[in-house]
Amino acid sequence: MRHFVGAIKRSAGSLLQRIGVKVEIRRRRHGKPPGEHRFDYQKRHIEFGILPGMRTLDIGSGGDPFPGASVLVERFLEPVYRTEKLVTADKPLVLADIHYLPFPRKSFDFVFSSHVLEVIDDPIQASQEIMRVGKRGYIETPTFGKDMLFAWARTKQKWHVTAIGPHLCFFEYSDRQLDGINSHVWRNLIFDKWQHPLQQIFWDNQDVFNVMFLWDNEFSVFVFYLDGSIRTLNTSVPHLQESSPVRQ
Repeated sequence: MRHFVGAIKRSAGSLLQRIGVKVEIRRRRHGKPPGEHRFDYQKRHIEFGILPGMRTLDIGSGGDPFPGASVLVERFLEPVYRTEKLVTADKPLVLADIHYLPFPRKSFDFVFSSHVLEVIDDPIQASQEIMRVGKRGYIETPTFGKDMLFAWARTKQKWHVTAIGPHLCFFEYSDRQLDGINSHVWRNLIFDKWQHPLQQIFWDNQDVFNVMFLWDNEFSVFVFYLDGSIRTLNTSVPHLQESSPVRQ
């Protein structure tokens, strides 16, 4: 019987190939995607160094708060940039804007902010506030390549970000870049309920698809605008200032 079924499959496959059709067999994916909780992949790539008793702030905790957080910050109770419902995990929640955090200077040992800075209005002001209230921390944003493939930047994001050493660089999105590949095909494949080899490749390489930026005490910021102007924070670049307009 097994040989008979095998012969049927081979014959059917040969027929389909001759008429230019390929049939792909995929298993139904069991369980949730491995990256559903951001900390699941972050802890594989990042050593946060958070010790018991440390005060930790999660800015933009959304529906997946950082497990080590002492205090959560959200700007909105209802979903605006996020799609999931707000989760507090029985931790104190403060409604605040990242540009104006209501905490004393260096009141947190660690500040965690994941997938927030790509949507903010002013990277300089937000970065100043993060460094003002925290002694060290972690910032994560999607990379430019990730945004292009998923084509989800429009209506949500203002910046694509990269990290070079202690420098965090923000680039203003152009209108064309906001559309990415102009297709949902990659997004649908990655989150499909049916298994595909690219799904595991994506989840195993989150350090390529996300900017993972650890900072201690302070970091430098460069903001590049479409009009050619540049703003900087905690850095001295006289040669750059001479050749390019710099916003104050």
